[in-house]
Amino acid sequence: MEPLSDLAEQIPLDPSTFIGIPLALIGAVFLSLGAQFQHRGVVKVEAHTADTLGKGLNGRQLALLLARPSWVLGTAMLGLAIVFQLSSLYFAPLIVVQPLGAIALVITSILNSRINHVQLNRKSIIAIVMCVGGVFLFVGVAAFTAVDKPVTDHQLITILIILAVVLTLSGVAFALLRQRIRAIFYVIMAGIVYGFVATLAKVVLGRIEQGEFEWLTFTCLLGLLLATALGAYFVQNAYASGPPDLVIAGLTVVDPMVAVAIGIIVLGEASQAPPWAVPIFLVSGIVAVWGVFLLAKNHPQTRL
Repeated sequence: MEPLSDLAEQIPLDPSTFIGIPLALIGAVFLSLGAQFQHRGVVKVEAHTADTLGKGLNGRQLALLLARPSWVLGTAMLGLAIVFQLSSLYFAPLIVVQPLGAIALVITSILNSRINHVQLNRKSIIAIVMCVGGVFLFVGVAAFTAVDKPVTDHQLITILIILAVVLTLSGVAFALLRQRIRAIFYVIMAGIVYGFVATLAKVVLGRIEQGEFEWLTFTCLLGLLLATALGAYFVQNAYASGPPDLVIAGLTVVDPMVAVAIGIIVLGEASQAPPWAVPIFLVSGIVAVWGVFLLAKNHPQTRL
């Protein structure tokens, strides 16, 4: 019994973690359905207005989206996805539940293929397998090695500074390169921004639970809202210039990888992980992100 007790001490397993996992999976289903409906609304609006491919949706097009039932329904489903995601973050560490959204990529790919009668080619299928396989390998290890820690003021300030830099650089890149931007830019930027959204959401939830709603928490909430708005704009432009499964690939692979990097580097959620877990985290992350780029390059609906 001695070896078993030693192993139990090395693996910081919390039963509440496994409450967060099914909540994250339900959120992934709503994310997939919401993406499909939102994509349909964006495509219809763009088809009846001026072509803005590579330039970003204009104000009139954004307003017209509110009149599209499919887009409104998709937005409501994405709202439910956020509720389930936040609930999962309450029970489990960020690096465990955030990557589980990758299941939405599989659902979205199947739905998009059936609805639009688009046969996925072999390279696209391989890319999707890489995305999902890499993410689930990561989660499989993280679920048994990650620890949930309170976020200190110093850590939160660090996250906010990095977010400010990211938002500034993305805004500059969009302003300078908007004439040449295609789907992969919007997908990657949306994934990066939403990675910070997930992290800040978990921080705000934790601080509210601890009764610590002061200026730093308010700043965190402000950054959360700003990042959410910018991420939503990038997502709508990604729908206008690429298929929904490519958009979901970015949101469910790049997003969690950014959140995971923050969780590991800044928050120390993998501080108790054994040495063998680190190379698995690296390899599985590289495989998953590489799959996103392959999907962008080989998907039959991608406009490059």
